[in-house]
Amino acid sequence: MTVSLYVGNLPFSIDQAGLEALFAPYGEVVSANVISDRETGRSRGFGFVEMEDSAARTAISSLDGREHNGRTLRVNEAQKRDNHSGGNGGGGGRSRRY
Repeated sequence: MTVSLYVGNLPFSIDQAGLEALFAPYGEVVSANVISDRETGRSRGFGFVEMEDSAARTAISSLDGREHNGRTLRVNEAQKRDNHSGGNGGGGGRSRRY
């Protein structure tokens, strides 16, 4: 089973290959994605890595809180997004006429 990891406080200079290389010593990296700004293409300073469960646990304990290129990494299991919450919620105004 694979686990998705959230990786925060990444150096803005890191790319997908660099993120994968950072996690590779802890096990096989299934995928690595650095999240970038849609308009500028610049890294937003976080990303996601997918690894096998045991490798992911090792990576978390080894990398969370570790400094990398002057930034202290935050690594933990990614939280599942709930597609039913947040977003475009409307409402507020009354549409009934009295």
